[in-house]
Amino acid sequence: MRPDHPLAAALLAELAIEYSIRYGGTAGAIHRRMRDRPATDFLAPHGALVVLMEHGELVAGGAFRRVDAGTAELKRLWTAREHRRRGLATQVLAELEAGMVRLGYRRAFATVGDRQPEARGLYPAAGYAEVSEIGGRYRFEKILGSVAGRPREFVGAAVDIGPQSRPA
Repeated sequence: MRPDHPLAAALLAELAIEYSIRYGGTAGAIHRRMRDRPATDFLAPHGALVVLMEHGELVAGGAFRRVDAGTAELKRLWTAREHRRRGLATQVLAELEAGMVRLGYRRAFATVGDRQPEARGLYPAAGYAEVSEIGGRYRFEKILGSVAGRPREFVGAAVDIGPQSRPA
């Protein structure tokens, strides 16, 4: 999905609200900073944006961008508050990793803040190693596997996860 698609705009707006709640500042200022990153960072052939939809509703998403020829950075992994604890972030991460591998990336990393305990649990559970902590920001890295025989094109996706039962 293109970063300028209305669903991507909705994801960034929700993420800005989440960050403002966790870290302070206004959602508007945070949203402007996120929009300042060039949209081309998250477009093929160097990056991608993935969103998960359920019954037409945006429930989760995330993106990656190129750092160098072999390395991609994960950005903006998010799950809507009312859809958390369903494994959706794990599903988004798997889609993003598959896309990174298709584009030839061999290594991925993510940086998360100290007020994101969910992310600090997600990455190690997905095979990422914590490699540093500086000023309340934690960096996780993973060497990616290969996807033999898969095409090298990956442009992102809107994935409809269909009906799923929700925990009580």
